[in-house]
Amino acid sequence: MSKISINIATGSLQQAEMIVGIDLGTTNSLVAIIHPENKKAVALQEHDSSSLVPSVIYFDELNNIIVGDVAKQHLEASPQNTIFSAKRLMGKSYNDVKQNEDFFSYKIIDDNTESLVKVQVGNQFYSPIELSSFILKELKNRAEHILKTPITKAVITVPAYFNDAQRQATRDAGKLAGLDVLRIINEPTAASLAYGIGTSASQSEQTIAVYDLGGGTFDVSILKINNGIFEVLSTNGNTYLGGDDFDKSIIEYWLEQNNIAKDELKQNKQLAQGLRLRAEEAKKQLSNADEYTTTYHNYALSISKEKFENLIQPFINTTLQHCKNAVKDANISVDEIDTVVMVGGSTRVPLVNKSVSNFFGKPVNNSVNPDEVVALGAAIQADILAGNNKDFLLLDITPLSLGIETMGGLMDVLIPRNSKVPSKAARQYTTQKDGQGSMRIAVFQGERDLVKDNRKLAEFNLTNIPGMPAGLPKVEVSFMVNADGILKVKAQELRSGVEQTIEVKPQYGLTDEEVEKMLMDSITHAKDDIATRALVEAQTEGEQLLETTEKFITKNTALLTKEELTTTAQAMQALQLALTMNDKNLIQTKIEELNNISRPYAERIMDNAINVAMKGKTI
Repeated sequence: MSKISINIATGSLQQAEMIVGIDLGTTNSLVAIIHPENKKAVALQEHDSSSLVPSVIYFDELNNIIVGDVAKQHLEASPQNTIFSAKRLMGKSYNDVKQNEDFFSYKIIDDNTESLVKVQVGNQFYSPIELSSFILKELKNRAEHILKTPITKAVITVPAYFNDAQRQATRDAGKLAGLDVLRIINEPTAASLAYGIGTSASQSEQTIAVYDLGGGTFDVSILKINNGIFEVLSTNGNTYLGGDDFDKSIIEYWLEQNNIAKDELKQNKQLAQGLRLRAEEAKKQLSNADEYTTTYHNYALSISKEKFENLIQPFINTTLQHCKNAVKDANISVDEIDTVVMVGGSTRVPLVNKSVSNFFGKPVNNSVNPDEVVALGAAIQADILAGNNKDFLLLDITPLSLGIETMGGLMDVLIPRNSKVPSKAARQYTTQKDGQGSMRIAVFQGERDLVKDNRKLAEFNLTNIPGMPAGLPKVEVSFMVNADGILKVKAQELRSGVEQTIEVKPQYGLTDEEVEKMLMDSITHAKDDIATRALVEAQTEGEQLLETTEKFITKNTALLTKEELTTTAQAMQALQLALTMNDKNLIQTKIEELNNISRPYAERIMDNAINVAMKGKTI
C-alpha cells in the first residue's frame, strides 16, 4: 500500500453509517477510514493539522476534560493534572506498575496491590478505562466533525500480547465513549493489512515479522498468512520498552552534564517534564541532524547523534533479543521470514532500521507511515466487517459477550462478543468467606455491566470446596465455545481438583432483533453502566477493607496504641458512612484515608513478627 495521508474536511463524504479503524496508542492515537472514492485506507486529519492526537488528558481547575495537543501543553505547567501513557495502565494492578512508578508524574493509587490501578486527580478517581474513553471520545468527535456523519461503530487495535483483561478494558473504554466495538484486532495483524500483506486470499503462504517500537511499548510478532487467514505464531516484547526509554537515556546524560541529582526530578515534576519534552525533541531532530543544542532553565542541553546512538544501542539490542526469542518460539529460522514490517514512531530512528535489517538479513519494509500504519490496517478490517472486502475469510463469531456474575451483581466477561469460534477463555476466582464450601457459578450473555440487565443462560454450584481461609482457594472458571456454537462451562478448584461442568445450547435462542436491541441498549446506557460498575467495585473494595481491618484489630489490639485504635475506628466509621452515599470518589477517598492510617502500624506489627520468627537464625 502506498503512503497516504490526506485531508478530508470538505464534508463531501456523506455516509449513512461508517465503521472506523482506531489506533488507541500509548503516545498518540488516530482514526482511519476507507476512502469511499478511491477505496484506499486514509488517516483522518483536519486541514493542515496532524492525523495524530496525543494520548494526553488534562483536567483543568473546573475539572473540564481536555484531550490532545492542548492537553500536552500542560505537561510541564500542571504535571499532576495531566495524564499520559494511560494505555500502560490498562488491565494492570499496582503490582504490575510499581517498578516504573517514577515514570508517571500523576498519582497512581496503591491502596490494594491486587486490584486494578486508579489515578487520582484532585478529589476525583479515574480508572484507566475511563481515561482511555476520554481519548476515544475525542477521536469520535473529530471523526464526526470531519466526515459530517455520526460514528457509532469501530474496530480498535491492541498489542498482540494484551491479555483478556486488557482487551476487555479496551472494549469497555470504547463502549463508554459511545462506540460499538465490532472487533478488537491485534496491532501486528492491522499493520500487515496496511502493507497489503495477506489482502488477497489467492496469495501464497507468507511468514512475516512485525517489529513494533512505539513510545512506551515494544513487541515483535511472527505471523503466518495463508489464504487471507492470519495466524500469530509467536509474540514477544516488553510493555515498558520504547521511545520513552530513548528519551530517558538522553535526560540521564543531561543530568550528568549539568550536575543535577536524579532525586531532584522526583521532587520537581515540572523540571522532569520539561527535560522529557526536550529529550523527545532531540530524539526526533537527531534522525536527520548530527547535533542537538538548546537551553532550558539556564541548563545547557546538547547531544550529538553519535552519543545518542551509543546511549540507545542497549535498548535496541534488547529488542533484537526479543526478536530472537519470537523466532525461536515460532519454531522457524530467521531465513524463513519473507518480510519484516516496521511499525511505531520510534522506528523512525535510523539506527533502529539498520539494526533490525542486519538481524533479519534483509531490508525492512518501512514504506507506510509508521505512526499511521496500525490505524490504516484497522480501517481495512472495518471495511471487511462492513462486507465491502470479499477477499478475506471471516470465521464465525460469538454474537454477544459471555461471562459470569461476580460480587455486587457485576458481569465479568470471559468471551467478548465477536470472538472467533471456536474460542476459549479461563479466569481464576476465589472465596469471600473463611471455610466457604461452595461457589455459585451463574452464566450470563449480554453487553451490560450489571447481570440484571443481561440474559441468564445457566447456573450451577461448585460444591465440596475444602474449608480454607478466604482468598486461598483458586477456582478456575473456563468457557469454551465449539465450532457448533455450544458453550461448555467448567469450574474447578485447582488445589483439590473438585470440578463441575455444564453445557449451554448453541446460539442461546436469540433472534437477530434481540441481539441488536441488546447491543443498542449497551451503547445507550454505557455511561450509566460504567458509573454503576465503578460504584459497585468501590463499595465492594470498601466492604472488604472494613472486614479485613476489623479482623486485624481484633487479633492485634494489644499491640496498638489507644490513639491508633481511636483514629482507626473513626476512619472505619467514615468509610462505613461513605458506603451508604453512592459516591464513588468519596468512597475511594475514605478507603485511602483508612489505608494511610492502618498501613504504618500494620507494617510495624509485621516487622516485629518477622523479627521474632527470625531471632537466633542466620540467613
